[in-house]
Amino acid sequence: MKRLARPFALWSAVIVLALTLVLLRSGFDFDYVIPRRLVRLAAIGLGGTCVAVSSILFQTIAGNRILTPAVMGYEAVYLFLQALLILLLGTQSLALLGQHGNIAISILLMLAYSWSIHRWLFRDGRNNVYFLLLLGLVLTMVISTFTQFLQLKISPGEFAIFQGFSQASFDRVRAAQLVYSVPLVGLVCILVYRMLPTLDILALGRDHAISLGVDYQRQVTFLLALIAILVAVSTSLLGPTAFMGIFVANIAYALAGTMKHRITLPLGCATAMAVFILAQLLVEHVFDHKTTVGILINFVCGAYFLALVMRRRGTA
Repeated sequence: MKRLARPFALWSAVIVLALTLVLLRSGFDFDYVIPRRLVRLAAIGLGGTCVAVSSILFQTIAGNRILTPAVMGYEAVYLFLQALLILLLGTQSLALLGQHGNIAISILLMLAYSWSIHRWLFRDGRNNVYFLLLLGLVLTMVISTFTQFLQLKISPGEFAIFQGFSQASFDRVRAAQLVYSVPLVGLVCILVYRMLPTLDILALGRDHAISLGVDYQRQVTFLLALIAILVAVSTSLLGPTAFMGIFVANIAYALAGTMKHRITLPLGCATAMAVFILAQLLVEHVFDHKTTVGILINFVCGAYFLALVMRRRGTA
């Protein structure tokens, strides 16, 4: 009964927070305020799903609860692309490419990056968590260094535009972006749903998965591609979320009391949505837009990550 009560309570909290976000101080303005907030709420639901699913899938592959796709440099690749586009095309980069072109290029680049990572890390059946972490950190630093170099080449006005890409925010989301993002994420979720039994087996580790008849290399390649798509969509809509995935995934594991993906994935999505909505409420009604969602999330989730690492060190 407790396992059923926890998801019900969490989703009930998400619904209450969502209604609060849409209606609080809206004056029931259905011409402008509420439609804008509904678009923001849809982006929160989509972004929360992307962050939760991609993080849990990545931890399943890596076999480690303190890793997220961010450690592999996906977000650094996205920021590098945005800086490069601004350098080459100037302030008109978004107007020339459009939101559709920008996200399409981002997804293709991240898929290529994901394929390269797979070729390096999982070649010859290798799956070393420490090598995964080390290479990911090194690649993130190298790509971030190139991004900083590009920032020095752009004008102050262009730099201000780039800063908008580097901070997680729901204010820049437009309804047109959701039109193609929702079907794409929906397709990924359908594919993940069909893989639920395989994911539970992959969570047992490489050797056990192979002994149970799973084509490990093929499944990992496919999952890395799905993760790249989810990270590309969430980063394009919201911006980098850093430690958010670690927080969401571990809260989902704690609430679920099991590692079965049919339970942890929905709980992770609900947790991510609740955190995003709560952060947006604080930004709008407490801090009066003097801070951003990204700053609040990185502060809370970064503190949780530090506490998680210290607790694991103490029990080691």
